[in-house]
Amino acid sequence: MQSPHITETPTGSVRTLDPGLAVATGQASSKGASATFAELLKRVKAEGLLDLDPRYDYRRLALNLALIGAGLAAFFLIGASWWQMPVAVWMGLCGVQSAYMWHEVGHKAMFRDKRIGTLVAYFHANFFSGVSYAWWVNHHNRHHSHPNHISLDPDIGRRTAIFDIKQYASRTRTGRFIVRHQRVLFFVLLVLEGYKMEKTTVKELSKSGTKHRWLEIELVLLRAAVYLTAVFWVLTPLQAVAFILVQHAALGVYFGLMFAPNHKGMEVRDGEKESLDWLERQVLTSRNIRPNWWINFLYGGLNYQIEHHLFPTMPQKNLGRARELTREYCAERGIPYLEVGFWESYRQVATFLHDVSAPTRADKRLNAAA
Repeated sequence: MQSPHITETPTGSVRTLDPGLAVATGQASSKGASATFAELLKRVKAEGLLDLDPRYDYRRLALNLALIGAGLAAFFLIGASWWQMPVAVWMGLCGVQSAYMWHEVGHKAMFRDKRIGTLVAYFHANFFSGVSYAWWVNHHNRHHSHPNHISLDPDIGRRTAIFDIKQYASRTRTGRFIVRHQRVLFFVLLVLEGYKMEKTTVKELSKSGTKHRWLEIELVLLRAAVYLTAVFWVLTPLQAVAFILVQHAALGVYFGLMFAPNHKGMEVRDGEKESLDWLERQVLTSRNIRPNWWINFLYGGLNYQIEHHLFPTMPQKNLGRARELTREYCAERGIPYLEVGFWESYRQVATFLHDVSAPTRADKRLNAAA
């Protein structure tokens, strides 16, 4: 794994990532695919990997709704009991599986019919999860354009954790304490991830100009009314509060753990312009988790993070084959392609977070300023 510090590589030079592993960089481009990416894209298109398959997606949606239905049935059958806590965990996990549905729709990787896609997205995002779909699409598209770019990637900007030491100065007193111990606290604070998304939704929908703003507001409010009524009607007040907290914690931890290995510890850039072309930008900033059927389900296909970033409109079912083509192509071109096992991915993330925050623990002046 490379240094946690930002690298600025001049055009035509060689960037060292690991001992014995380097890649030559060409002319940077932030406006489109490079010639090398065009070659890979041609191979992918030749096998029809960008073609949609609505039948497969309907099966995914049916499975997702069945998981939700099972949780709801258990909730009403169990009634006022502390045995509802496992149900709360289950519903939290269902929230992340539902996020995969609106994620696919947002990338236009699920349905050709825009109306069906919009219906699926608003149901799973606004109504089931209480998250603004319009905000998420805008936010996520900017992330895909410039992953791991400190100035341009909003996923970096909204994190308490830092990716480079120069971010430390902008943190609050509490934020600096978190940064100094971010190897551990990053994972602990994932319990708040669901709450943070709902808070962002309220903030964004309070602004004018959001597409379908009133529809989104109505769905979020309807969701809150139905959810709170059901929880406080079926459970005792104490159980209801506990259910809400446990569900949100389960959702946040699962959501955070599924997205944490994707980019943290990979290539980081900064500046007004991109320093990488499209192919390198996506491959060097992303990490794959070694696939099997369980990992594929757990991550919703996002364990193929490199391929997902290279081909965001590709249906989930085709990412496995795209992985084979991409690994082969990167080997031909000498481009580093990182894929690790489940536990190793989190070890790398924790190590990166620890290393990048090391100066905040060692430098007395930084600590004094905090």
